[in-house]
Amino acid sequence: MGVPYVPVVGLIGTDLLTRRDDMVVAVDPFDGKTKSVVAKAMTPDIAVFHAVAADRHGNVSCGYDSEAVILAEASGHVVVTAERIVDHIGEKDAQGTFIPGIHVDSVVHAPFGAHPGGCTGFYGQDKIHMRDYVITSKDDESFAEYIRAHVFEVQNHADYIERFVPLDWRQPARAAGA
Repeated sequence: MGVPYVPVVGLIGTDLLTRRDDMVVAVDPFDGKTKSVVAKAMTPDIAVFHAVAADRHGNVSCGYDSEAVILAEASGHVVVTAERIVDHIGEKDAQGTFIPGIHVDSVVHAPFGAHPGGCTGFYGQDKIHMRDYVITSKDDESFAEYIRAHVFEVQNHADYIERFVPLDWRQPARAAGA
C-alpha cells in the first residue's frame, strides 16, 4: 500500500502492546484527542498464495475471503499457485477475494498446492497429515525429520502428490485442474 503504518482497531487496553515493538498508541491527527493503535506496515519481499483459479494474466480467484490484495500490494513479488489455470478471470467471476493481475508476478498450476490444508471446493484438510504435523512440531528433532521427509527429500510437486496426498483424493482434483 506504500504507507509507513496503518491504524488497527480494537487493541487499546489489551496487553498485546507490551509484547510487540511494531505497534504503538498514537493520537488521531485530525481531532487531537482520540487514541488508537498504529502498526508498522509490513513489506514482505515475497508473498505466496494458493488459490482455486488463476489466469495467465495473473488475475486470481482465491476461493475464500481474505486480505490477500493488501498483502499482494505490500509485497515486492507475488507468486500464486492455483488448482486450475483458466482462460480469463474477471472480478465478477471470482469466488471470494479477487487479486488483479497487476499485483501478481507469477502463476503456477499446482493441484493440491494447499495440502495438507484444504482448498475451497476441491478438497478438505488432510486431518491425518495435519495431526502428524502437529505432533512432530512439538520438538526440534521430530520437526527436523518432518521437514527432511516432506520438503528436502521431495523431488518435485508430482512427487509430493504421489507420496503424501491420499490416493482417493487425486483423480477428481486432477480432472478439475486439467
